[in-house]
Amino acid sequence: MADRDTGTSSAGRGNAMWGGRFADGPSAIMREINASIPFDKALWRQDIAGSRAHVSMLAAQGILSAEDAQTIDDGLQAIAAEYERDGVPEDWDLEDIHMTVESRLTELVGPVAGRLHTARSRNDQVATDFKLWTREAIDEIDAGLAAVQAALVTRADEHAADIMPGFTHLQAAQPVTLGHHLMAYYEMLRRDRMRFASAKERLDECPLGAAALAGTGFDLDREATAKALGFARPTANSLDTVSDRDFAMDYLHAASIASIHLSRLAEEIIIWASQPFGFIRLPDSLSTGSSIMPQKKNPDAAELVRGHAGRIIGAATALSITMKGLPLAYAKDMQDDKPPVFEAHGLLVLSLASMEGMIAGAAFNTDRMLELASSGHATATDLADWLVREAGVPFREAHHITGAAVARADTKGCALAELTEEDLAAIDPRVTPQALSHLTLEGSVASRRSYGGTAPDRVREQVKAARDALRL
Repeated sequence: MADRDTGTSSAGRGNAMWGGRFADGPSAIMREINASIPFDKALWRQDIAGSRAHVSMLAAQGILSAEDAQTIDDGLQAIAAEYERDGVPEDWDLEDIHMTVESRLTELVGPVAGRLHTARSRNDQVATDFKLWTREAIDEIDAGLAAVQAALVTRADEHAADIMPGFTHLQAAQPVTLGHHLMAYYEMLRRDRMRFASAKERLDECPLGAAALAGTGFDLDREATAKALGFARPTANSLDTVSDRDFAMDYLHAASIASIHLSRLAEEIIIWASQPFGFIRLPDSLSTGSSIMPQKKNPDAAELVRGHAGRIIGAATALSITMKGLPLAYAKDMQDDKPPVFEAHGLLVLSLASMEGMIAGAAFNTDRMLELASSGHATATDLADWLVREAGVPFREAHHITGAAVARADTKGCALAELTEEDLAAIDPRVTPQALSHLTLEGSVASRRSYGGTAPDRVREQVKAARDALRL
């Protein structure tokens, strides 16, 4: 968008909105770099809503006659109907959505349209529009996150007791339940929703009425316009108001972390879907084939969710770098604030929809999970814990004894739970046969009953709490 108060005229014919400051129009290059209508036309609904609130307030304050205000409002509603039906025209000579709306308003209602811009600037106007758009975007993302959470909770409930290997360093570590694993991602998305909610709370101040940078001499009722547009209050400092893009960076930072969480889940899905693992079969509707290998079923949707995270993080970085060196108040660099937010939002919406479909439609191979959970002596820690709890052995000594038991099981080619009483006695006389019952996968998982643990009854508690939170 143009520098809101030191802008240029339009190529060749001048821009009537700017008046007579410039005798010559800019070059074609300047016209192209200056125009933002190709992307900020997405703000047309917010722009018209802000203008209607503004003109209503001007009339209420006696700054504009009721007749002029009604004429302008009727014209704005007519424009909204046109744009809804036909889309927003792109005239680069008009630069942005604000001038596009005002120009069309002039065509519809005549010179009275010029009264609309009384006591405001494009600086506070664009900040208002962008905040309104971002507020709606946050609501859309929150709904998408909740939908993925609901899919995770549903599948976790189905598989609360199904055992799978838990990994650290992508090495088998301890057995966990599939339900427990899925609920881990529910928790990640819960924090994401908190971050977006916090971002929405911080943007809940209306910029309209801050004007270019210093406020205005007109007797405005900024509380009224804030209320009309659904904000809690007006912004408190006009300089900060037109300079602020924290709300956009807040959105992008929350989106970045959410995309990282989705990418981690996507990566696990990709691994699980591979033949060596065979944990999951993805729905055909979210998979693709190979142009040369007919046997292939590729997890492309998951791979694209993983890839989108990089682009979303890049968008957050781009806007942060744009803003880092800007003095107060408005600078033309800030025209580039919207493309990264718009791109990130579109990618995140698509990623959430894809992930919801993958989780809801996946078929889990719990037999294969149980088979791999049996490998790697995943219950070794249970033996060490048993020695501490039942025989009073210090943990470090218990760890050493358990290592000897693992070595004997490797030598015999058997699982820990398959060691004989003689094996146990040879390792350490304190390892009695009673320990064996704790070395089964089922026994191991059932014993992890600490709050937040993987025991099936604990998982079901968390599922119930999540269902209550999501109102499922």
